[in-house]
Amino acid sequence: MRRRLLAVLTALIGTAVLLLSLPLADSYARGRTEHLLLQRRADAVRFADLANRIRTDADRRELTAELTRYAELYGAAVTVVDPSGGVLGRAGATPTDAIAEDARSRALTGRSTEMLPTILPWGPDTVLLAEPVGQDERVNGAVLLTVPTAAARHDVLVRWALIAAGAVTAFVAAALVAAGLARWLLRPVDELDRAVARLADGRLEARAVSDGGPPELRRLRRHFNGMAQAVADALRRQRDFVADASHQLRNPLATLVLQLENAEPHVPPGPGLAAHALALDEADRLAELLDGLLALARMESASEPLAEHDVSAAVRDRVAAWAPVFRAGGQELTADVTPGLRALALPDAAGRVLDALLDNAGKFVPEGERIHVTAEAAPDGGGTVVVVRVADTGPGVSAEQLPLLLRRFSRAPEHQNVPGTGLGLAIADELARACDGILSVTAASPHGLTVELRLPGADGRSPSQGSAERP
Repeated sequence: MRRRLLAVLTALIGTAVLLLSLPLADSYARGRTEHLLLQRRADAVRFADLANRIRTDADRRELTAELTRYAELYGAAVTVVDPSGGVLGRAGATPTDAIAEDARSRALTGRSTEMLPTILPWGPDTVLLAEPVGQDERVNGAVLLTVPTAAARHDVLVRWALIAAGAVTAFVAAALVAAGLARWLLRPVDELDRAVARLADGRLEARAVSDGGPPELRRLRRHFNGMAQAVADALRRQRDFVADASHQLRNPLATLVLQLENAEPHVPPGPGLAAHALALDEADRLAELLDGLLALARMESASEPLAEHDVSAAVRDRVAAWAPVFRAGGQELTADVTPGLRALALPDAAGRVLDALLDNAGKFVPEGERIHVTAEAAPDGGGTVVVVRVADTGPGVSAEQLPLLLRRFSRAPEHQNVPGTGLGLAIADELARACDGILSVTAASPHGLTVELRLPGADGRSPSQGSAERP
């Protein structure tokens, strides 16, 4: 936005400078031309007065001497003619082109040269002016004066150079002022943009701190900070309530489970014992649900900084820990881990996410199927990301259910009776986003699911932001 604003302001400033400097340059060139005309017309009038007083050969020789001295002094060419076109005196070569003929004809009819072509730095090299000889309406001849314009062109060039230098100076000064004005106007906007981005990333402490800019933007900053504080307070109260409720319910629930277990020996065999076992299962499920809610609330309120961690070691450790579980369930767990993978993440984030993914696979992948874990580096926008992938050959889910698997309490219809709370993948997704990472679920071929975790590499690149650096 700043570049666009500067481009518009610079274009307007450049246009204004051109609109001011071009007429000024043209005005000076025209004024210098008029000054040259007035100077040389005075000389032509003097020669016309001398020519009008010629009576004898001595007068003619005097005129010729005057013309010669003038031509030597100014480098001009002067010709004096009579009404029939005969030369009365000459010094230098007078042009004989159509322009000269027209000027002589006008002078012989009693009209002086009233306008010269505008003198510019590149020309014309000479100008021609004519003055009639005689008094009142009686014309006795004409004076043709060919004047070099070198001095006038030099004056125009110098003045134009000064105008150009002044225009450039004014443009640069105005551009600097425009840059400062744009910076002053847009600094609060940039700060607000960064604060909104941090707030969207879940950093509820993000605030716009710039105190500069116009009053309207300062007022907008205050309103934004107030809104951000209200949202943060509301979310914090909500999370605190979930965490407190989950924590406070655990003790009564533990007491209830203990009482149910103590009452089991006193329940006679039959329907009552089956109902008692069902009540114990529901109590265990409720305890698992409370643990999941508590973990989710803690995850959402976590604000630990990201640090560099060894993903390869974490993946190998978790695969080794889960291998006996899958062997007991009749499933095959394999791993292919690239050594030396390091990512920016929360402490043990890769291991905790992998625990959730493997726990989920253990529940839904039938006996005899295969779960394969891979960890590798992948290019991403000039940097690298660490990709941890869990692929299984289980039944998978329908295409309509894939986008719902990362939602809280989401369960496919065919898996409603499988033990679990539906929070495992949701918690893993929150943990991935807290690490500036991405958790995605896709269908495997020919059947099954592939869950992929992408974490920013140690070079600071974030897979959720392409090639942009983490704020």
